[in-house]
Amino acid sequence: MRDLLEELEAGGGALDPVERAKTLSRKQLPKRFYTVVSVDAGDDGFSILLDGRPVRTAQRNRLVLPDEALARRVAEEWDAQETEIDPLRMPLTRIANVAIDAVSKRMAEVADDIAKYAGNDLLFYRAEMPDTLVQRQNEQWGAVLAWAEARYAGRFVLAEGIMPVRQDPALIARIRERLEPASPLRLAALHVATTLTGSALLALALAQEAFDPDTIWSAAHLDEDWNIEQWGADDEAQRTRALRRRDFDAAVRVLQATRAGT
Repeated sequence: MRDLLEELEAGGGALDPVERAKTLSRKQLPKRFYTVVSVDAGDDGFSILLDGRPVRTAQRNRLVLPDEALARRVAEEWDAQETEIDPLRMPLTRIANVAIDAVSKRMAEVADDIAKYAGNDLLFYRAEMPDTLVQRQNEQWGAVLAWAEARYAGRFVLAEGIMPVRQDPALIARIRERLEPASPLRLAALHVATTLTGSALLALALAQEAFDPDTIWSAAHLDEDWNIEQWGADDEAQRTRALRRRDFDAAVRVLQATRAGT
């Protein structure tokens, strides 16, 4: 499925870390122009300041976070920049930017995209063999599916292989309905987690803290890890996975700071 947030992000490159790295490699990064990074508390939240001036998004909106601890994490990203400002190393800032500039204006479209993932979720498609892989999928993915079926009051249809299966539209509608209370920032982080794991159900379980982040990440890479055990790891694939884990961890921090809804 397409990464909708990749289309929505204005001026910061793709949210996918690999594509974003390729884009940034072709660009000249801006020089660091500030000395002091600070956080300012206001009526609308916590702003990031560079030498006393508020950070602006690509659309010239103030970069404001609802949670002080999260704002300080974003400030740390800015403070960690050295001679150049590298967006690749600022995953929290990117999520906040796209939430403020774009997701806030297209909430329904982003929520619809997450629900579409849920209708064709990674967890539905099971291996026929070998038995060790089948067992792992049943154990790890089965636990998340059981949680989702209880939360959304329905049963999911599973399949062996890659032939698509159709889920109960009413069940998917209930998942979509539960996304309504989410703020733009939380919805942006939820979409990032969905695309990085390939599973809306894993992302929703993460958002609700039904499972810890390491368990969710492991479940998302169950097939990949099984193949690594059989054939060994590829260095480039491992590098890519590390970049994606960094973005995943940023989404986790946002979800933890915006507990409500979904």
